[in-house]
Amino acid sequence: MKTNDLSLEKPSRREFLQHSAAGSSALVLGSFWSDLANAEQQITKPNEGAAFTPSALMKISSDGTVTLISKQPEIGQGIKTSLPMVIAEELEVNWKDVKIVQGDLNPAYGGQFAGGSLSTPLNYDDFLKLGAVARTMLIEAAAQTWNVAVAECYAEKSKVIHKTSKRQLTFASLVTKAASLPVPDVKTVKLKDPAHYKLIGSRIGGVDNAALMTGKPLFGIDVKVPGMLYAVYEKSPAFGGKVISANLEAIKALPGVRDAFIIEGTDNLNSLMPGVAIIAESTWASFSARKQLKVVWDEGQVVNESWDDFSAKAQALSKQTGAIGLRKDGDVNVALAKAAKTVEASYSYPFISHASIEPQNCTAWYKPEDGSLELWVPTQNPAAGQAIVTNILKIPKEKITLHMTRSGGGFGRRLSADYVIEAAAIAMKVKAPVKLTWSREDDMRHDHYRAGGFHFLRGGVDAKGKLTAWHNHFVTFANRVMRDGKSVLQPGSGASLSGEEFPGRWVENCLLEQTPMECGIPMGPWRAPGSNVFAWVFHSFIDELAHAANRDPLEFRLEILGDKDMMQGTGERGQPYNVGRMRKVLKEVAEKSAWGKRKFPRGQGQGIAFHFSHRGYIAEVAEVTVSKDGQLKVDRVVVVTDIGSQIVNLSGAENQVQGSVIDGISTLMFPELDIQRGRVVQSNFNEYGLLRMPDSPTKIDVHFLKSDYPVTGLGEPAFPPLAPAVCNAIYAATGKRVRQLPLSRNDLRWS
Repeated sequence: MKTNDLSLEKPSRREFLQHSAAGSSALVLGSFWSDLANAEQQITKPNEGAAFTPSALMKISSDGTVTLISKQPEIGQGIKTSLPMVIAEELEVNWKDVKIVQGDLNPAYGGQFAGGSLSTPLNYDDFLKLGAVARTMLIEAAAQTWNVAVAECYAEKSKVIHKTSKRQLTFASLVTKAASLPVPDVKTVKLKDPAHYKLIGSRIGGVDNAALMTGKPLFGIDVKVPGMLYAVYEKSPAFGGKVISANLEAIKALPGVRDAFIIEGTDNLNSLMPGVAIIAESTWASFSARKQLKVVWDEGQVVNESWDDFSAKAQALSKQTGAIGLRKDGDVNVALAKAAKTVEASYSYPFISHASIEPQNCTAWYKPEDGSLELWVPTQNPAAGQAIVTNILKIPKEKITLHMTRSGGGFGRRLSADYVIEAAAIAMKVKAPVKLTWSREDDMRHDHYRAGGFHFLRGGVDAKGKLTAWHNHFVTFANRVMRDGKSVLQPGSGASLSGEEFPGRWVENCLLEQTPMECGIPMGPWRAPGSNVFAWVFHSFIDELAHAANRDPLEFRLEILGDKDMMQGTGERGQPYNVGRMRKVLKEVAEKSAWGKRKFPRGQGQGIAFHFSHRGYIAEVAEVTVSKDGQLKVDRVVVVTDIGSQIVNLSGAENQVQGSVIDGISTLMFPELDIQRGRVVQSNFNEYGLLRMPDSPTKIDVHFLKSDYPVTGLGEPAFPPLAPAVCNAIYAATGKRVRQLPLSRNDLRWS
């Protein structure tokens, strides 16, 4: 048995990548990047006995089965279902005839990552073309078989039909003929009119749903390889700490333990950190042995860092000029002095964890006989895993095989590859297949966190209630890194403000500043990086200004947006902002929620917010009830989205929006990490709150507006507006303004 066949329960998951076409006729189409310029080289002709290769994205077999590779990581966002739907739509294949197989890391597929809600926009057009090319070739094969004109034939439900005679040929019967044809120039291939889509835009259940519901092995943590050993990896409780000594001999003597050793690691907080590995015959044995591990650590200078100290330092820095000027329009100080009303406020939010249900894990098998490494990984960025192994362990990329498993949640955490390099380093020492499994405590205390932050804001409105001044001094967190031979402070992922953040281009007098605070805390991308907190800060403060001006919050926002349809980007990396699209979703959400048309009793209220992120224009209205003793219930959330001209899978799209709303409420209400002596205090879910079912919204209304713009993703853009919409509703209900997260730190009682 080949080692590639050892993943999970059923070797057949990848068998079409492993075995040749000999013995069966098949049409195989590969990846069609660069306008499908290499299409002719990607056709596999079965009569030539060519083997199937991982570069193939599509295989049509002589039994009628259409096998499609899902090249992107599946982390619960539904891409394993929706992207194959795009190919199947243009191919005109019956969905019941489609088999989807998770692809491994392979450069022939192009980019393979799940992040930034980019999987759909980066692949949609190419996948349409791939399906259309295959359909065109099948129709040509049928036309030649019947000796009729191609224009007289069309494809439907896995068959080609002759319009006049109604003769039919199945795809299965045409594969040999189609595979012998030249590949048409993609520019000559006609795509379907979206008005005639049958599959795209419909509701299709996830292809893994049955396996998920019956507990079939799909995830990295399910991987089993014959002869596999089980590893744990103990790192310093303080970030960046190094091992001085450990009771290795005592650990090696414990039942079931095969080995224990120190790994020196690196100084990179997001890479291979120093630690102690324990390898045992079972997960239980490795976890049990770890409880008796005694390590002496050099914890370094990070032990001087704490959240309280950071908070005090941020307050002091706020009184100074920002270290970095991001935007300066007009004169804020003069405008504030002339304003009819001014508002000052400080907003803050803590570090938080990704808290994926499946903790980090990786199975690695190093084979010293040829210097190769095989990996089974739940990852959002397989190329990063491969690259970190090459860079640190010096194993050439061509010697690394990386199998992608389904991930039990990602939210940006699995864009990092620290757990991959840990497993690889352990396997290289053990020279046997090893599964590294993090505990829940590992996952929480050694995350790459969403950065905390502090915003110090001033705003002013004139006598007519128009916004005339906006000043934000953002005090953020940064790690010290080497860049171009110089030591610099690099803000964490999502912890750097853009000079174009709303309302940066809309206010005549605008000053945006940023000051980084150095820390030794590892940070990484967290769902909708930056936007997930910036939307809460900006749209909460805009709400404050609207109420100070005695204006309706919807009307106030529409006035800020103005009457331009497009706000051009400014600066070297400026991004255009389609104001017309945002106005439309904002007006639509107001209509769908009956904004301003109902009178709420005290303790109940509506709040509104919008945000543009990850190419999506989203507006949300939240309706809440706050009891007199301060208990919050989110009664209803209305979401209107504009993510382009087409929703691929309506079921999956609704799921993504609903999930964003629930995740947004959870993140707003409960989670926070306290930093003391350079380490995270919280260790598990008993200390790190997440939303429970009784706290979920009673109703989530989801509306999609189609627009004449490219299709984009939906995993992130619906998340940012939720928190400000809820907090603005809390103010409407109680008169209490939320300026600190999580919500649990706020007293919402009213009388």
